[in-house]
Amino acid sequence: MTISGPTDGVSELVVVANRLPVEYSDDSAQARWRRSPGGLVSALEPALRGRRATWIGWSGQLPAEGEETLDLPDELDGLGIVGVDLTAEQVELFYEGFSNGALWPLYHDAVATPAYHRLEYEAYHEVNRVFADAVAAQAPEGGTVWVHDYQLQLVPAMLRDARPDLRIGFFLHIPFPPVELFAQLPWRRQLLEGLLGADLVGFQTHDGAQNFLGATRRLLGLEPGGDRVDVPDGSGHRTVRVQDFPIGIDAEGFDALARTPEVQARALEMRREMGGFRLLFLGVDRLDYTKGIDVRLRAFSEALEEGLLDASDVTMLQVAVPSRGNVEEYQRIRDDIELLVGRVNGDLGRLGDPAIHYLHQPIPREELVAMYVAADVLLVTPLRDGMNLVAKEYIACRTVSTGAVILSEFTGAAKQLEAAFIVNPYDIDAVKRALASAAGSSPEELTRRMEKLRANVFEDDVDRWVRTFLATLEGTVP
Repeated sequence: MTISGPTDGVSELVVVANRLPVEYSDDSAQARWRRSPGGLVSALEPALRGRRATWIGWSGQLPAEGEETLDLPDELDGLGIVGVDLTAEQVELFYEGFSNGALWPLYHDAVATPAYHRLEYEAYHEVNRVFADAVAAQAPEGGTVWVHDYQLQLVPAMLRDARPDLRIGFFLHIPFPPVELFAQLPWRRQLLEGLLGADLVGFQTHDGAQNFLGATRRLLGLEPGGDRVDVPDGSGHRTVRVQDFPIGIDAEGFDALARTPEVQARALEMRREMGGFRLLFLGVDRLDYTKGIDVRLRAFSEALEEGLLDASDVTMLQVAVPSRGNVEEYQRIRDDIELLVGRVNGDLGRLGDPAIHYLHQPIPREELVAMYVAADVLLVTPLRDGMNLVAKEYIACRTVSTGAVILSEFTGAAKQLEAAFIVNPYDIDAVKRALASAAGSSPEELTRRMEKLRANVFEDDVDRWVRTFLATLEGTVP
């Protein structure tokens, strides 16, 4: 697909991410491309509707030798689509290897031990070059490019070298670690210099932005001031802005879907299917060792054992969406969680009434929203998370201002959602107390908290996030 140049003085926006906003589905009578359920797509695609934008990324296709790739659609709801081809070896080394074996655990406070392999970094560099070349070939003269997330941190500098006419923004959706952790990365300098190729580098939280600025000072010898850092650029210097832009969700879209008769009916049906308990606790996570799923399940089971919760009165639904099944650490955490669920249900469940209902499968959007409507308490207890949009989605779906959120203090969302029950996820006793508090709070107290949470989620929605980031990138915000 060819991107036309800007018209009427408005630059075309090019979005760059590891994956495209579409995925191929062959689970129906007619194979087709459909909207991807991924977190970045869910957050960004609604806010791009109506904009002259094109999305560049990998389609997820890995055809066998001799096979041809399937033609991509030209657009998704008016959003242009441009595919980048990757080989199976590149995906294994770049994505499963360096991105998720080194960067992911390192950026999440080394919850799991990062693995640093030179061949994997070389593949990471190679794939970032593939993406940069694709953008350089497609972006119109003087256009705006928005690069996303930890898989593509070298792209901004590569793109600036090839296309200095472009305005380049980068946003990191996961945490950026303290310099004491980041410094252990053998290619720390290359990643910092890669990010500094952007005109604007965005983070979920103020802490993330400050950690990045601190790394440029200590590891590159630069002297950042406020939210800016000057970097050498040819014969002179170029100023890079570094700020936090907490991401939001399509709150109105979730609210509207939650109010539909179909979703409301499905929510009631879910509660009946799970035994009609007075209180339903819910956890929804991608299966990942950073999410603290095992901690919350232990806290829930201990609360039942100790009588903080009445086993005849409550139940829990834990959804663990499959993720990175080829990575050994993810296989281990799945085994651990499923063993724990079995033990809890064996000890505390009753015939036909398990203490914990567990699903390890993708959940369609309408079904997920019905879960949000059905649940009385949402547990969000990551050990570290850039933002966590599940908490915001649940809040947007609480159309009658009821329900409660138990939220880890180590999520970016905790900085915004102060009316939630904030906990240290490493402290099981604290999580148990929060479970008891959420279950025992008066309806008036829960309504007061939820009204504050909903006001925040609707004010700081995804459209505001996109507008604020792009306005800052375009220089319209001083």
